[in-house]
Amino acid sequence: MRRVVTSLLLVGALLMPAGCGGSDDAGDSGVGVVAGDENVGDAGAGLSDVKPECPFTADKVSEIIGQPMKDEGNCLFGDGKGVASLTVTVSSALAGETTYDYQRDTAGKSFPKVSDIGKGKKSYLAIKDIQAEAALISDKGAYTLIMSSFGFDEATYDKTMNTLIDTILG
Repeated sequence: MRRVVTSLLLVGALLMPAGCGGSDDAGDSGVGVVAGDENVGDAGAGLSDVKPECPFTADKVSEIIGQPMKDEGNCLFGDGKGVASLTVTVSSALAGETTYDYQRDTAGKSFPKVSDIGKGKKSYLAIKDIQAEAALISDKGAYTLIMSSFGFDEATYDKTMNTLIDTILG
């Protein structure tokens, strides 16, 4: 029994600094992640910890994709039929840098081909069957784009995702 209690206390002590169950903001304490802080490490030096707004409107997405899309909230755009969708996950550049290598490695296991596309600070594009995924880290923030069920061929997914990324980079 003593081992179980000790193990639980140890796990709790390890998880507490990670912020499990906490909110995303620093609250009134004024404590937050500061890019370049010695706790962040060299990889995060100089990167913003500010999460940007969604870079698209339904009209802009419709224009780029070439078919009517509806804003379904939280940077999610759908065809209104429950089939095709574009999801854009937005985070700070610092958060994107923290997860980029893992995310790219995971894409490599799910997609037959993952290509570095040389845009922003880091970026990749992965395409298969009826889905495409791209990740971009820029000065503005980090973006993960997932297009699903458009029925595009690889070349059209490639062109469309690159146009979406170019739009973000402005």
